[in-house]
Amino acid sequence: MKNKVIVITGGSSGIGKALAEKFGKEGSKILITGRNQVGLDITINELRNKNIDIHGFRGDVSIENDNKAMAEEAIRLFGTIDILINNAGISMRALFSEVEIDVVKKVMEINFYGALYATHYCLPEIIKNKGSVVGISSIAGFLGLPGRTGYSSSKFALNGFLGVLRTELLKTGVHVLTACPGFTASNIRKHALTKDGHEQGESPRVEEKMMTAEECAHHIYKAVAKRKRSLVLTGQGKLAIWLNKWWPSMAERLVYYVMAKEANAPIR
Repeated sequence: MKNKVIVITGGSSGIGKALAEKFGKEGSKILITGRNQVGLDITINELRNKNIDIHGFRGDVSIENDNKAMAEEAIRLFGTIDILINNAGISMRALFSEVEIDVVKKVMEINFYGALYATHYCLPEIIKNKGSVVGISSIAGFLGLPGRTGYSSSKFALNGFLGVLRTELLKTGVHVLTACPGFTASNIRKHALTKDGHEQGESPRVEEKMMTAEECAHHIYKAVAKRKRSLVLTGQGKLAIWLNKWWPSMAERLVYYVMAKEANAPIR
């Protein structure tokens, strides 16, 4: 990965920040994006102090023109793009019968359309370089998580998009990775949207018991370097996908009861 140009959406915190640090330490040149300039500046300064070649771009992945400008900025800074990591994402927590539809739309715009836009504008350079497109998906993209209508729907859509892309680019030498971290300690649950669109504020899960963002980034880095087509992390995630394939009714019951144990769960 030395001297490869990596674009990471949503790179100022969590898995995105950990990926920027991991690839940067391996000699890659990094452009991270985020909506908050203060958060971007803090991350950039921190990683530059670790001798990482990193720049930031303030933009919203749900806005198509921001993605176009992001790709242009990467090319202006580094001359090309080798790898795009579609990491920016948001979650939600509410029953479908209670959630405002605009909340679901917002999640889809960030998680699915954001990846669509970013890939569209970075792809010409990636094809030229026979590089990689990475989507940070989720176990929620393989089986529906109760109380996560927008999140699961967006990840199912992302998985389908990456599958189409992988097939269409079969003879180009472009690598497409679908990465499913499972539950990872990050801010995504704190910023998850409630039924009326407000941020949840506190995580309903015990973050300390989850895989760290740094562990997750290490596995994703190796999967990109080895050009793997898919990556499923955590034993819980692998079991859920296996059960859903061979015994879906059991998978649904187990997922229901696991999610019902969350603090203030919308299901009982």
